[in-house]
Amino acid sequence: MTTLHENRKARHFRAQNNDAFNEKRQHRRYDLGGQTLMINKWDSSRRSAEPLGFLMDLSAGGVRLRINDGDAIKADSQIRVRLELPTYAGICPFVDTTAEQAQPKSEWVGWLAVSRVVKTGDKSADVSGRLVDMDEMDRGMLGLYLSTQPLAA
Repeated sequence: MTTLHENRKARHFRAQNNDAFNEKRQHRRYDLGGQTLMINKWDSSRRSAEPLGFLMDLSAGGVRLRINDGDAIKADSQIRVRLELPTYAGICPFVDTTAEQAQPKSEWVGWLAVSRVVKTGDKSADVSGRLVDMDEMDRGMLGLYLSTQPLAA
C-alpha cells in the first residue's frame, strides 16, 4: 500500500536574497517633524484656509500630520487641503502649468484621502493619507524637492 507522504516530492527551501525584502513604498518618505510646516484645511467656496495640523512625514504620494483634535477626522474620509512649502536649495516644490509657460509655485491645493488616524495623546492624533489628485508634474517636482531633505526612519 502506498501512502501520500511517500509520493510527495521533497521540498527544497532556498534562502531569499535581500531584494525580496525591499520596501514596498512607491515614494520615499521624508521626516519633516523638526520643522514647523503647517497643512491647512481648504474651503474652496470662501477661498480661505484654516490650520489643520503640522507635517510630520511627507512623500510625493502621501503625508502624515499631527492634529490637535483627534476626534475631528475619521479614517476613510477625504479632506480638501492646502500644502505650502518654502523654496529650498533653489527648488520650488510645485509647478503651475495653467499658464502658457510653466512657473514655480510653493503651494498646492488638493484632496487628502485619510487612510489612518492614530491617537497620540489626550486629544492629539497622527493622520496619514494619500495626496490623491496631484498631477505628475507636481509629484515629480515634490519628489525632487524632498530629495534634499533627510529621510524618515
